[in-house]
Amino acid sequence: MKTRITIIPFLIQLAQLLLLLLLPCHRYTAYAAGGTWGLLMSNIGISAMHMQLLNNDRVIMYDRTDFGASNISLPDGKCRNNPNDLTLKVDCTAHSVEYDVSTNSVRPLMVQTDVWCSSGSATSDGSLIQTGGFNDGENFVRVFKPCSGKTSTCDWKEIGSALIQSRWYATNHLLPDGRQIIVGGRDAFNYEFYPKTASTNNLFGLPFLQQTNDPREENNLYPFVFLNVDGNLFIFANNRAVLLDYMTNTIVKTYPQITGGDPRNYPSTGSAALLPLNMQDETIRAEVLVCGGTKKGSYLRAQGGKFLGALNTCGRITITDPNPKWIMETMPVARTMGDMVILPNGDVLIVNGAGAGTAGWELGRSPVLSPVIYRPHDSLGSRFEVQNPGTIPRMYHSTTVLLRDGRVLVGGSNPHGFYNFTGVLFPTELSLEAFSPSYLNSGSANSRPRIISPASQRKVKYGERIDIRFTIRGSIKRDLVKVTMVAPGFNTHSNTMNQRMLVLSGGKVKRVGIFTYQINFIFPNSGKLAPPGYYMLFVVHQDIPSEGIWIRIQ
Repeated sequence: MKTRITIIPFLIQLAQLLLLLLLPCHRYTAYAAGGTWGLLMSNIGISAMHMQLLNNDRVIMYDRTDFGASNISLPDGKCRNNPNDLTLKVDCTAHSVEYDVSTNSVRPLMVQTDVWCSSGSATSDGSLIQTGGFNDGENFVRVFKPCSGKTSTCDWKEIGSALIQSRWYATNHLLPDGRQIIVGGRDAFNYEFYPKTASTNNLFGLPFLQQTNDPREENNLYPFVFLNVDGNLFIFANNRAVLLDYMTNTIVKTYPQITGGDPRNYPSTGSAALLPLNMQDETIRAEVLVCGGTKKGSYLRAQGGKFLGALNTCGRITITDPNPKWIMETMPVARTMGDMVILPNGDVLIVNGAGAGTAGWELGRSPVLSPVIYRPHDSLGSRFEVQNPGTIPRMYHSTTVLLRDGRVLVGGSNPHGFYNFTGVLFPTELSLEAFSPSYLNSGSANSRPRIISPASQRKVKYGERIDIRFTIRGSIKRDLVKVTMVAPGFNTHSNTMNQRMLVLSGGKVKRVGIFTYQINFIFPNSGKLAPPGYYMLFVVHQDIPSEGIWIRIQ
């Protein structure tokens, strides 16, 4: 059993409280703490370095195969025999698990080759496609197709030599035609597609990735990639961005450098999100938010034992503007290695990370225990709200994803080259928590919608109109009802790939029963707006979301 020194989190919370009290009065509006934490499992057997929610409400997690023996055995006496493994040639423990949200339990899965610092995305049929990794896994593609039932036996399928380029610290994104694009990685200044066709069975050079590579630091790994509403890809690396027409391999727009010029990608790790796309707007705007990170040179300084403070700034840019400019905002808490989660009501949760140092082995300091809510539609200067702190430091290799019930799953943290539970500042963390935003408070129960129809797993077509029926037990404000759909993202290293929210266009809310209401709305008409696949659909009333249902758009 591992032990945890509890005095460190207490002192950190005390320091954060003192910091809040010392801030100028005009900043107090940012500090109405909310949200609650709950420990789900103290030990899932592995440290959740990568995480993806699938459409059966199960979360696939994995770390790396060369950490040594994990804390969970493979089933039925299975063992992994791999002469290429750098730590254990024969390993009878699992390095991937499936977490069942409904039963709060895990099932061990088997990966044969090394999946460390890899990338992935859920595909149009609901499968998880994972790409690359380290050592013998760097050219592999692995597929996990979800299954259900108490005796589920689905597991990883590995496809060797499926990638042309070794992919380590790359980023994936689902495209309008259902393919994935894999961008960058260490010493990989190009992109490729999966699955491949005759015309795409090669590499496509992307000099932008070489131009953004800082000597001895890189600062452009795990680039932030978002599908713009015109079908091109917004790619942010280090401190600047371009718009790529991936079909013709052409840069169609170069964006200004983020104000201040500080790096925001690994190892100077910040986080980013494409803000919700509003289908009700006549012209759909696409905005990107980039927060946190560290100053240039922080990685090298941390390697020498000097841990510089993290950045406390966010940059927001409208990438669809003809002349886009960065608008800078100040976070209430500086943060590197934070994770961004788009909540069902359109707010953004920023959680996990450190207040000093960088990503990398044992290079982070000053855990940031308090999440922050960012409200995109509030006025500039009053968009942040600090939430109640957790007690478990979530440092390098932490993860988080949104669940269908509106909670946020939080796990991982292992800043060591192996599993290390004692004698270190931040022990390897095997626990799993849930953060519940304040919209899940019991006081919101009467205002919370509950979807009656359609049933979950509904298949819809682009541009299709449907009616959604829901109940609200208390009084309703009809002009404060909206319908949102969220693509579940693949999260690792503070990068949530393929995360996407749309606010759907619809008609007026009408009463059809004592507590029952109906709204007619229309799904987006193009894969450029919503790539094909599974989304969580929510009814939101006064910023309080229902439990979601799964829909598949195709």
